[in-house]
Amino acid sequence: MQIAIPAERLGGETRVAATPETVKKLVAMGHAVVVETGAGLHAAVLDAAYLEAGATLAASRAGALAQGDIVLTVRPLDEAAVAELKPGAILIGQLAPYQNTTFPALAAKNISAFAMELLPRTTRAQSMDVLSSQNNIAGYKAVLLATHYYPRFMPMLMTAAGTVKPARVLIMGVGVAGLQAIATAKRLGAVVEATDVRASTKEQVESLGGKFIEVPMSAEEKAANDGVYAREMSDDYKQRQAELVAKHARQADIIITTALIPGKKAPILISADIVQAMKPGAVIVDLAAEAGGNCALTVPGEVVRLANGVTIIGQSNLPGQVAADASSLYAKNLLTFLSLMLSKDGFKLDLADDLLAATLVTHAGAVRFGNAGSPAPAAAPAHAVNE
Repeated sequence: MQIAIPAERLGGETRVAATPETVKKLVAMGHAVVVETGAGLHAAVLDAAYLEAGATLAASRAGALAQGDIVLTVRPLDEAAVAELKPGAILIGQLAPYQNTTFPALAAKNISAFAMELLPRTTRAQSMDVLSSQNNIAGYKAVLLATHYYPRFMPMLMTAAGTVKPARVLIMGVGVAGLQAIATAKRLGAVVEATDVRASTKEQVESLGGKFIEVPMSAEEKAANDGVYAREMSDDYKQRQAELVAKHARQADIIITTALIPGKKAPILISADIVQAMKPGAVIVDLAAEAGGNCALTVPGEVVRLANGVTIIGQSNLPGQVAADASSLYAKNLLTFLSLMLSKDGFKLDLADDLLAATLVTHAGAVRFGNAGSPAPAAAPAHAVNE
């Protein structure tokens, strides 16, 4: 098989879908890899490294895509790139299935497209889980971004000039990103609190040295949120949550929010009133900014400094700010996923495989996403960026 790696075109995207390490393994399996010139530059991978790993270079995106029996991407391809794909090719990447408008065009070219965001949360899928690998990085980077804008120290310091109190950090959403944020903030010496609708996450928070803030829940609410994903809660619960969040937010120096609902606008966890009551110098890092934000005053893609001294960070694609390691982990996820179809004996697409079936959004000339046997947007569970 010819495997193509185009350079990413989305503004601000610095990651790449293959690294010399994964290219070398694909070549060892007997497959050919073509990489668009400069594809890995922003992820600290030079063209020479790909050549040394056994890949060839294409001078343009069209040149790479024209050769690709399989195309690996980080972000969705635009309409122009879809037109350049080989008819019948395989496309694998984060395809933003709830927002993607190119699925009909992909189906028309008989492309079998796999959206990695739809991978089931099972033990077998862990090594392929791009959401986990990338959101782990997002949680880490969120804390570092907060420290950049926070005008004080994170740890407690005792000096001859006086004692500096440790920063108080509140994490909203305890999945992969949230847990990494807790661990990173603790390593920097902060006092960390965290909250999540899943009571089962309390043990995880406490194991990392954080304090779990538990919203009072009925037995039915606890049962409904005892799984992998958090579920969207009732208005009554949201009211209880808002009251508790308001209390702890007023005391927090840094808040990191992570709540997302696939296919919908991110839920508001921090109202404008709560922001106005926060301390001067406090920082909010909104990991759901790309979906509208968990803070009512978040401006997606921007850093907002309010008159009361609070800073709200709405930057998106935090994994792209750690592009080298983010690309390395992402590329390994895709390589493992490819192993479901590729071997030294050739290529086989087995639709009886639950992982392939769940992520396949277009195939055999049809759009599968939302149809019987594939995920439906209306049925998507609420979860966190950290999922």
